[in-house]
Amino acid sequence: MGSLVLNVLIVDDEPPIRAELRYLLERDGRVGSIEEAGNGTEALEKMLASMPDVLFLDIQMPGTSGIKLAETLGNLKNPPLVVFVTAFSEHAVSAYELDATDYILKPVEEDRLTRALDKVCAILEQRHRPAGGGVVTRLAVERGGHRAYIPASDVLYIEACADYCRVKTAAGQHMIGESISSLEKRLAGEGFLRVHRSYLANIDKVHDIEEPRPGILELRMEDDGGLVPVSRRRTATVKERLGL
Repeated sequence: MGSLVLNVLIVDDEPPIRAELRYLLERDGRVGSIEEAGNGTEALEKMLASMPDVLFLDIQMPGTSGIKLAETLGNLKNPPLVVFVTAFSEHAVSAYELDATDYILKPVEEDRLTRALDKVCAILEQRHRPAGGGVVTRLAVERGGHRAYIPASDVLYIEACADYCRVKTAAGQHMIGESISSLEKRLAGEGFLRVHRSYLANIDKVHDIEEPRPGILELRMEDDGGLVPVSRRRTATVKERLGL
C-alpha cells in the first residue's frame, strides 16, 4: 500500500475481544496506530479527535449499536471505512446496506482479517491515487480455488450474490468477497455504473440495448457477455450515460 499506513479504531464493549483483534492487527505490517473504544459514544469522541482510516466495529453493544454508529458516520464529510465484527451472521444484510467494506464473524481468524484489510487498502489506494496516474485498477478474485488479479477494464459486469459478488468477463466468471456498494465506489472512475440494485455494468462494454417490454431495458454486453437488467428508477441515468 505504499507509504499509506492504516490508522485503526476498534469498537467493542468486550475488552478480551478488543485485545485479540489488536493482537491480530499488530501482526499486519499495513497497520500503524490502533485505538480502542468500548462503546459508541467513546468511539465518536475518538473519531472527532483523530479520524481513523477504518473502524472494526462490533454490532451489538450496550447503548448505541454498531449499526446506529455506522449510520451516524454517513453524516461525516470523509467517514472512515467500516468493517463489522460480530458473532451474528443475520446482521450481514444490514451491514452491506450501510456500505460496509466487510463483515467478519467472531471468533476472528487471521486469514479472514487479512482479506478484510486487503479490501480496505484497495479502497484507500483508489481514493489516494492521483488522476491520470496510469495505474491499472485490478480486482482480487477467486478463480479455481486460487486468488487472481484481473484488470477492471476486462470486466463486463458485476452481480451481487448475498455477501459476495460474481464478476463476469469474456473469459468466464469469478467470485469476489466484496459488496457491490463497495465496488461501485471503487470503480466509479473506471466507467462502471450501478444499473440495478444487484448489477454494476461496465458502460464501455455495452454492445446493444434491448427493450423486451415497454419501459424495461436490458443491456447486451460485448463478447457474448449476456444481458444485464436495468431497474426502472435507473433507466434515465443509464440512457444519459449511453448518449440516448
